[in-house]
Amino acid sequence: MKALIMAGGFGTRLRPLTTHVPKPMVPVGNVPIMEHTVRLLRRHGFTDLEALLHFLPETITTHFGDGRGFGVALTYVTPTADLGTAGAVKFALGARTEPILVISGDVLTDFDLAAAVAFHRERRAEATMVLTRVEHPLSYGIVITDGAGRITRFLEKPAWGEVFSDTINTGIYVLEPSVFDLVPPQRECDFGKELFPALLAAGRPLYGYVAEGSWRDVGDLVEYRVAHLDVLQGKLRVEIPGQKLPGTPHDIRLDDFAQVHSAARLTGAVIVGRGARVEAGCRVADSVLGPGAVVGEGAEITGSVLWEGAQVGSGAVLKEVVVGRRAVVRAKAFLAEGVAVGDFSTIGEGSVVKANVKIWPYKEVEDGATLAVSLVWGERWSRSLFGRYGVTGLANIEVSPEFASKLGAAFGAHLGKRRVVLTSRDHHKTSRMINRAFMAGLLSVGVDVQDLGVAPIPLVRYQIPALGLAGGTHVRKSPYDPQLLDIKFFDPRGLDCSPGREKAVERLFFREDFSRAPMEETGVLSFPHSGTDRYRDGLLRTVDREVVRRGRIRMVLDYAFGPASAVFPSILGELGVEVISLNAYLDEARITKTREEFQRSLDQLSNIVRTLGADVGVLLDTGGEKVFLVDEKGELVPGDLALALLVLLAMRTHPAGTVVVPITASQTVDRLAEEHGFAVLRSRGSPRALAEAALSPGVVLVGEELGGFIFPAFQPAFDAMAAVVKLLEMMARLEIRLHQLLREVPESHVTRAEVPCPNERKGVVMRRLLEQTKGQTVELVEGVRVRMGEDWVAAIPDSDRACFQVIGESADRERARALVEELKERIAAWREGP
Repeated sequence: MKALIMAGGFGTRLRPLTTHVPKPMVPVGNVPIMEHTVRLLRRHGFTDLEALLHFLPETITTHFGDGRGFGVALTYVTPTADLGTAGAVKFALGARTEPILVISGDVLTDFDLAAAVAFHRERRAEATMVLTRVEHPLSYGIVITDGAGRITRFLEKPAWGEVFSDTINTGIYVLEPSVFDLVPPQRECDFGKELFPALLAAGRPLYGYVAEGSWRDVGDLVEYRVAHLDVLQGKLRVEIPGQKLPGTPHDIRLDDFAQVHSAARLTGAVIVGRGARVEAGCRVADSVLGPGAVVGEGAEITGSVLWEGAQVGSGAVLKEVVVGRRAVVRAKAFLAEGVAVGDFSTIGEGSVVKANVKIWPYKEVEDGATLAVSLVWGERWSRSLFGRYGVTGLANIEVSPEFASKLGAAFGAHLGKRRVVLTSRDHHKTSRMINRAFMAGLLSVGVDVQDLGVAPIPLVRYQIPALGLAGGTHVRKSPYDPQLLDIKFFDPRGLDCSPGREKAVERLFFREDFSRAPMEETGVLSFPHSGTDRYRDGLLRTVDREVVRRGRIRMVLDYAFGPASAVFPSILGELGVEVISLNAYLDEARITKTREEFQRSLDQLSNIVRTLGADVGVLLDTGGEKVFLVDEKGELVPGDLALALLVLLAMRTHPAGTVVVPITASQTVDRLAEEHGFAVLRSRGSPRALAEAALSPGVVLVGEELGGFIFPAFQPAFDAMAAVVKLLEMMARLEIRLHQLLREVPESHVTRAEVPCPNERKGVVMRRLLEQTKGQTVELVEGVRVRMGEDWVAAIPDSDRACFQVIGESADRERARALVEELKERIAAWREGP
């Protein structure tokens, strides 16, 4: 009889272990699950095998080939569509007319399959399910049979109220070809949901064979570890490579070339894979060490599984952990129960990974860090919760209500009881959920909360110092990634929290070193109603309304479906600006824009400005912080040029003072400043650094190349509404439009690129760059900026990603490109070299 192995499983519940490997190839006892299945089939006389593949099929075909190395003949088939389990088997069978045994390639069992086939034939069954008995049948199809084994009742994955037996379907079937008459061709059909209920309803001979022996569905990470315990304790009889170590009371198996130091202590049942090494002073109990794995001196490993090439440093402690292929756990790290570390990840020295955390492949936990939530999306989890945009993570996965409540409690505990915090959010439903959980955490430690609800970020920032509050927060769907959520934190001035404050909050979060308030001392929640009026009045006090009215400017304004549409119209109405509004309503589905969607918005704005003959076009970002411009000709104003134009307008309409720009801004700014008697202060490019610089005496304007502008006379933060108002005022005062100004901006060309570089090599690259530029004019405000007369080139290590930003400028476009390409090549060489 032919056997068909169902080997298409994704193994979703086994992630991160199955991110790069199909579930049938996950090792148990250093042997892939499907290999255990192939050996079982061969042992019971099945040598004509076919595997039904789907996810990462080449991983399976490369390992097994044609099957001759395993004593069988093995062929493969891949369905062209999702046909369900029964539909896929019918597709694989084609026109065959003989019975077939179907078995899952991702379960472990030692059942006597030949006995199941004999039972099937004795009963003259059309279909026989192989059954077993379990303590918790909820996740399986449950079955009742009569005395002869005929199935009388079957229910797929019942609720507890529907459980009528502890006998379950194991996913192993003996089937006659006639049963597939009930499976529609090229349509989805499942054994448990459709085919077996149909056979039962039609009264056709459907039998169940209760098998003797062990069976384990390796459905999730807990079951995966339990399956190893079954193998180690001999409950599940499978073939394990290696020989039992003689002269020991414990069941210790060593494969070829394995090395165990005489001063190491192995207890319980342990499997040491081919070429693996256990060094002096180690304690290993009830664990499996994969081929080539290394356990450093004094490490302690209990109830754990190390995959091929995994490394555990000296003094590290692993308790009931799974460590993926070639992952590295450095010295003195502690991994608690239930942790799973994906392939090629690194757990830093002295770091702590708390219970049940999952770390996806290629991630890094820094030395000394504490990781309490799963690390899925980003490249690393560092010591800090905080990144460029506050606390960022996968919505409702990493940034869950539980996480937000704990984070709110940590932030509140840092501020102290009876302090008042302003909370806010964007208009996405998940932001509302997380904001409410965060508020609950604040209230639980005795902090009072004023919730603004949906509000643009600049309005939130303005309210905090205006009301004398201790700080504020804003929860938003990331404008850059539709799966991520940001929680932004503001200090009493409305600025992004300082690194010191972030560290204090993070320490409280990880240590949970805060106490909840007694019942009578929990915080008070209120909802202020005058925030919009306060912001509007404050902004209007910084502008000459009559000048703007006399300008009679006609503007096309795209609100980008953001909350500024509820605030800005009344301000523009006071200024007498004629506005053609676009997308002036809230739409949670449009918060995040792809690069293509953003460009389409700009193209639409450009067309409308040109068609209507408007004086200017403006696109706000959803949060109301950034502004993007189109001139009166309908031409998009690029970021570097927009900065130069705003700088020129500010210099012509304000007394001499200082403008602040990032270190990467064009030299054009310096030339304009020289002409107008202004000073230029170059800063790091982070929003926090630019806002801090805005507080310096005499600063008129702070701007960057990505649409962020600060007019400190109003507030020291990126504010698109304030920037637009000031732009209109300056244009009206000079009676000029943006395109007219272009001829007065000196021509220059800025080229930007990025080059990948592992985080651990960034320091080497920076050192080599400084060595190579000795004697040249070098600025170290952020990264390394090398000046060559009027030309310059800079390398800035990206704070969030494993790469460098490379920027160059010259009056000649090709020269700017050549500067950038040359530095990119150097960085690429240095990242590989010593």
